[in-house]
Amino acid sequence: MPKLPDVLTIGEVARRSGVPHTALRFYEERGLIFAERTAGNQRKYARAVLRRLAFIRTAQRVGLSLEEIHEALATLPEGRTPTKADWARLSNVWRGELDARIDAMQRLRDRLTACIGCGCLSLKSCHLMNHDDVLAELGPGAARLKAASEGGIN
Repeated sequence: MPKLPDVLTIGEVARRSGVPHTALRFYEERGLIFAERTAGNQRKYARAVLRRLAFIRTAQRVGLSLEEIHEALATLPEGRTPTKADWARLSNVWRGELDARIDAMQRLRDRLTACIGCGCLSLKSCHLMNHDDVLAELGPGAARLKAASEGGIN
């Protein structure tokens, strides 16, 4: 197998990483990856960008937003590719957030099952359609609009 060059074109990066050209440009605009420009304004990526892209895609698969990924990458020295130790450190930080998301999704799943069981989708009592309704004590209808027209709630 021939050695991969140290500098890659956008096409080579897209082909090797499976990340579309458009996403590569978007990631670059967001500061997640970096490219040098040739005199003809063509993007040239360091080979290490492939590992950085693997990091980004894996973080996305576990449910992290691009903003969270950007914040994580910002903790590394300028443009450095994340190492195994970096991933271990960052994933420990994310573990609590992921556990909270899993717990919220399980509660949602349980409520959904109950909702399907009753079949009502009642705006008055359904936990999915009317979650934590703080205006329920004002009765049915558009409570904010009624109150506003009567000079009450803002």
